[in-house]
Amino acid sequence: MAALMNGFASLQCRAMLHVDKGHMQASGMAFFNLDRHTTQLHISSNTNYAQGGVSAVLCPSDSVESHMQDTIVAGAYLCDEEIVRVVCTEGPERVKELIAMGASFDHGEDGRLHLAREGGHSHNRIVHSADMTGREIERALLQAVDNDDNISLFGHHFAIDLLTCQSNGEIYCYGVDSLDTETHKAVRFISKVTLLASGGVGHIYPTTTNPLVATGDGIAMSHRAQAVISNMEFVQFHPTALSDQGLPIKPATRRENAFLITEAVRGDGGILYNQSMERFMLSYDDRAELAPRDVVARSIDDQLKKRGEKYVLLDISHKPREKVLAHFPNIAAECMRHGLDITRQPIPVVPAAHYMCGGVRAGLQGETNVKGLYVAGEVACTGLHGANRLASNSLLEALVFARRAVQPSIDHMVDADVDPSLATKWARPMLSVSLRDSILSDIIDKTKQTRMELQSIMWEYVGIVRSTNRLKHAEWKISDLESEWVEFLFKRGWKSTMVGVETCEMRNLFCCAKLVVKSALARHESRGLHFTEDFPFLEESKRKPTVIFPTHIQELTWSSKPLQKQLQCK
Repeated sequence: MAALMNGFASLQCRAMLHVDKGHMQASGMAFFNLDRHTTQLHISSNTNYAQGGVSAVLCPSDSVESHMQDTIVAGAYLCDEEIVRVVCTEGPERVKELIAMGASFDHGEDGRLHLAREGGHSHNRIVHSADMTGREIERALLQAVDNDDNISLFGHHFAIDLLTCQSNGEIYCYGVDSLDTETHKAVRFISKVTLLASGGVGHIYPTTTNPLVATGDGIAMSHRAQAVISNMEFVQFHPTALSDQGLPIKPATRRENAFLITEAVRGDGGILYNQSMERFMLSYDDRAELAPRDVVARSIDDQLKKRGEKYVLLDISHKPREKVLAHFPNIAAECMRHGLDITRQPIPVVPAAHYMCGGVRAGLQGETNVKGLYVAGEVACTGLHGANRLASNSLLEALVFARRAVQPSIDHMVDADVDPSLATKWARPMLSVSLRDSILSDIIDKTKQTRMELQSIMWEYVGIVRSTNRLKHAEWKISDLESEWVEFLFKRGWKSTMVGVETCEMRNLFCCAKLVVKSALARHESRGLHFTEDFPFLEESKRKPTVIFPTHIQELTWSSKPLQKQLQCK
């Protein structure tokens, strides 16, 4: 969202943001759930949950080359070096822009920015606001949105599908169909430029740090619009989410998303123990707790399986109490609500689905192979993260590519023509409210059950450690589950162009789950976040991205087909 004042946002979220460019009949859009009150804007997004911070070279002893090297090593040498150089070089300026826009970050006693260190980083370079950095960035940017009369926000709009047409072998995007979840009406946005910042796919798994809206909507919509998808096998499991089972006072209800224990706790000296209080990371990696996330997550997973335990312990209690409370106030407060004092007791933690390193394949300006469609943030696969994201590089990537997308988008808006009749040529989505209440209730209940079954399949067969046999089982089980769900819907009067939030999310979850499995089966090596027992080693000949090109429409299931037929542009 660094480029907000120029017309685009890169928060990972869901709804519509329209920017009026004066005489140009065009708009830029991002998708998020938004609650607008008299004095405050709030969105449900991964950005809001980001605790650690933004990595940037701001210390004289640090260097762009060092940040690049750390990124490439963490990414298991699958990163695009040109992209890595661009992001690491432009990052410091993007952070300064955030500060100029009102974002408040922590400072040390010398008055300079306090730079933290996290796993995989060779230097202190994490700009942060206590352990609520994403929330502070979101606050500052949304305030800037609120102050700009040139920006219109459309809250509570769920994006359904991109509107595309074809001309001379090229696919063009001219906006999006959406569902206003408050009025239950379909809303069509016609646009020369659409920027997706819709976040990741965390809820294809049962335990995730992502909010409920992280259902892969942008990736699935882009796939249906024939955008190229890349590196979907690289799902990052954060090694340390709070384990409710280990808390003295258990939460009264199941959390919608797991509570994240930031990487910075280990960066500040936190130590991992099993439940016998045996430190174990040194037996897996010389970097111990500061090893990259994929190494730590697999190590914890191995401990849990070997010992038959449900969680391990992360201890920061040996550090001064005042520093722990100053650096991690949100974590301390959440644990204290459940009877645990992190300044005296270790924190029970367990790995949870956290971040998608793959996504919609993007170029240096955030552009996709679909003309007029840009991506930024977790929905995108720029090549920065390679096979594993380095801690605190995600907000950085979103900031850099949001800015880089601006000028090409403006140029495209000037050059592109929009046929005014296009808006009426695409058929309108049908609303599910036309079904009887009892039928709709049955469909929603079935969809909720199906969602949990899909999540269970993904965790059991496509989790931290994989095998070809389990991946193939996942492929079959997901196919059968989707067929059963679709049959249930259509027997009860559902139509192929009918929409509802729950069913649209389920379509997107199925689509993304299948993309993850397909990508995982295609990689015959273990690299970064993708570890398979059948190919347990790195192979230099396999050091290339996984790419999923558009599929012929006849081969697609309902979840992979756009609701609207692709038109022929004039």
